[in-house]
Amino acid sequence: MNDTSRLPLFPLNTVLFPEGRLPLRVFETRYMDMVRRCLREDAVFGVCAIASGREVGEAAVPRLVGTEARIEQCDMAEAGILEIVTRGERRFRIVDHEVEQDGLLTATVKWLGEPASLPVPEAQAELVPLLAGIVAELGERVFRPHRLDDAGWVGARYSELLPIPIDARQALLELDDVLSRLEIIQTYLHQHKLLGED
Repeated sequence: MNDTSRLPLFPLNTVLFPEGRLPLRVFETRYMDMVRRCLREDAVFGVCAIASGREVGEAAVPRLVGTEARIEQCDMAEAGILEIVTRGERRFRIVDHEVEQDGLLTATVKWLGEPASLPVPEAQAELVPLLAGIVAELGERVFRPHRLDDAGWVGARYSELLPIPIDARQALLELDDVLSRLEIIQTYLHQHKLLGED
């Protein structure tokens, strides 16, 4: 099986995690065309945080690790603007990229292996009730199923929800060790007095 693919990219000032939910307002022609093509062909696109540049206008320089996004919902609430909701799937690393004539960034990407599903360790069990409450409050803004017994899922949801800088969020996305990610999150929550006292 070939572990590389060609993907259109959508560089954004955010980080998408596997199984995460990302709503987008799409209005630039290059992205409207990309969305229509994805819907027509049941295809995906890549979401990457921006390393330099802006979301609108000239193609931005993307971070090298991103996540493929599948469109789950699409609506045109007003003329010329598509409202879509995407779900994160596999992570990838960009091998090379180029700007197409229409300004759309496309890349050859190498798929990153996802770690095996692991239970939340006893040492990080205190993370689960807090996340369960947050997820219940958010309702439809977190895709089901809610896998609160899975260390990777718990770490990914915290990584999306915590008010942390984009560089820190990107670093958490790039971590292959889901247990290390949980330990980092646990330390952060204790430092900010969001969990019980150390």
